[in-house]
Amino acid sequence: MYAKEPFEEIVRKHGAQVLRVCRGVLGLHTDADDAWSETFIAGLRAWPSLPDDANVAAWLVTIAHRKAIDITRARKRRALPADGVPDQESNIGIPGSTDHDLWDAVRELPNKQRQAVVYHYLGGLSYKEVALILGGSEAAARRAASDGIQALRVTYLSERVKCERTS
Repeated sequence: MYAKEPFEEIVRKHGAQVLRVCRGVLGLHTDADDAWSETFIAGLRAWPSLPDDANVAAWLVTIAHRKAIDITRARKRRALPADGVPDQESNIGIPGSTDHDLWDAVRELPNKQRQAVVYHYLGGLSYKEVALILGGSEAAARRAASDGIQALRVTYLSERVKCERTS
């Protein structure tokens, strides 16, 4: 049985490769540098349990890929500076006077469909993450969300058309 090489050697050998992956996925150098650092921090934590015969380069690239995706998702959630404060509050996403019927239609969906729609479309979770929450497969989560959206199209849009015709 041989001892693993020190992790510092792994960083030296594979650091440039990991940085190229991070820069390729993220584009921005500062974000890529952050992903690089996070990759090696996560790698250091997992290093003792990594099998001796593991493909270290592939393992590190996988970690880097996941860290880059995390940063990409975080980038989408960052607040954007605004020129000024709006004069009035927005009711987007809040059951306001103009969208009660939409929230009512969402509330009327069967439980699994409602949760899948809310978690995926409003919460921004992947179908895999939705499946973990709902306790089913990724395909089942995708199907529940699809069925929920289809039901909303039928009920909500038909209600809107009825309202427009009577107006």
